[in-house]
Amino acid sequence: MRIILDSNIWVSFLLGFQREFVRRVLTDPDIAVYVCPQLLNEIKDVASRPKIQNRIQPTDLEDMLNLIAIFCHNALIHHDAVSEVRDAKDLYLLSLAETIGAEYLVSGDNDLADLLEHGTTHIVTIAEFKRRLLEF
Repeated sequence: MRIILDSNIWVSFLLGFQREFVRRVLTDPDIAVYVCPQLLNEIKDVASRPKIQNRIQPTDLEDMLNLIAIFCHNALIHHDAVSEVRDAKDLYLLSLAETIGAEYLVSGDNDLADLLEHGTTHIVTIAEFKRRLLEF
C-alpha cells in the first residue's frame, strides 16, 4: 500500500503525538510511505516556527528527518495535479499522490479531507486510516 502522510501528521509526531502509530506505519512491510522535496520543505518550515521550536529539543527535527530518510521513499513530482482544493498550496500533495499512485493521503487538513478522494487516492484523517488498517 502506498501512502502519504501530510506535514501536519509529521509535525504531530515531532511534538510527541501519534508516535507509536507512525512508527508502526513506517515499519509495516505492507506499507510504503512516500515523501517529496516539497513535503520535506514544508515539514522543516513548520518545525522552524517559534511555537514548535519551543516544544522540541534541538535534535528532534534532525532525528525525525533521519527516520524519514531511512523508512520513506522519496519521489519527484512529474506533473501538477488539477483540483478544486480550497488551498492551492496543497496541490503538491495531490500531485505526489498522482505521481506515486497513492492509495491514501493521511491528513488533518480540512481543505484536503473535504475532498475525500483525488483520483484513486482516498484522503482520510489519521483516525480513519487507523480504522481502515484494523480492517486489513
